Amino acid sequence: MKYNSQQLLDNVASDTRAILLQVEKLKSKSETELRIKAAPDTWSAAQVLQHLNFYCTHYLNEIEKAINGNQKPSVEEFKAGWLGNYFTNLMKLKPDGVVKKKMKSPKNAMPSEIIDVNSEMNNFISHQHHFLNLLEICRSVNLNSVLIPTSLYSFIQLKLGDTLMFFNEHQKRHMKQINRVLEIKQY
Repeated sequence: MKYNSQQLLDNVASDTRAILLQVEKLKSKSETELRIKAAPDTWSAAQVLQHLNFYCTHYLNEIEKAINGNQKPSVEEFKAGWLGNYFTNLMKLKPDGVVKKKMKSPKNAMPSEIIDVNSEMNNFISHQHHFLNLLEICRSVNLNSVLIPTSLYSFIQLKLGDTLMFFNEHQKRHMKQINRVLEIKQY
């Protein structure tokens, strides 16, 4: 699948700003609300944020390293790779907002039961601002030729454009999860 590189970056930045607004609204929730689970085997909103922070730490660091150390001339068109396209599609929600395919998170990305809610929220917000800054730098980078190691295995690498799309869909998926958790209030 082919994308206009600048439009792809615009879309990811727009989604990131929407995620930032959503997380800012979470600040009005109590720590108790953010710690509540919809069911014993599910995650609380705070745990989802901790999970997202794990991925933010990995991917934002890798993106920053790759674009700062390997600037390539920007190109107008980004062509998704088959693996990146596969991972991105795994993360996408159905048009009605329902998860297409449930997945088990890797052990290293599983949230803990004890969480500093404010710290996780502030870290997530900071990560989103950092991501927006990196997206601006990406405007002058070739999204096809810069490779980013995945969080699964460093030898599995995705094109920068694929990484941005996957990361974006992953965040949107989990923000939808936070909305579902907070709609189910169990007091």
